[in-house]
Amino acid sequence: MPKKYFELRPIGYVHVEGEDPYNADYFVNIDEPFREGLKELDKFSHVYVIWWAHKNDTEEMRNLESWSIVPPYGENPPETGIFATRAEYRPNPIGITVSKILSVDVGAGIVRVAGLDTMDETPVVDLKAYYPISDRIRDCHIGPWLKGWPEWQEDGAAWWAEQSFFDE
Repeated sequence: MPKKYFELRPIGYVHVEGEDPYNADYFVNIDEPFREGLKELDKFSHVYVIWWAHKNDTEEMRNLESWSIVPPYGENPPETGIFATRAEYRPNPIGITVSKILSVDVGAGIVRVAGLDTMDETPVVDLKAYYPISDRIRDCHIGPWLKGWPEWQEDGAAWWAEQSFFDE
């Protein structure tokens, strides 16, 4: 019989330096017991950072009455299931971001990355090197309400900033 519950533990935490999320410096600080796992990560250009949306880890957010929403972005988005979004409130608040590796310090357990959409002190559950053979899709598509979005992640940060979507 499959397990009903899993135990996750963070391998480290995100550290953010800077107030502007579009121009901040992002560091994944790996706890000492796991630092050996960083060996040769610097040979890769990108890494999946798998993180826990700890600010949304509440009973209320994990047990919503409906897992269907109208996304707050896109052109006239339809009501979609939560699994058709990248929303941080989910049954299990797991986030995943492909980030460019800027540097790796194995001894200090620090991976400096770009393009990470987390906040300071976000728990990191895992890191996985980006492998094109496993991770790149030749013919993919997204929902039609997202037309006009940049095709490439590298263009996304500037585009998000232009949209002022995350400004308070």
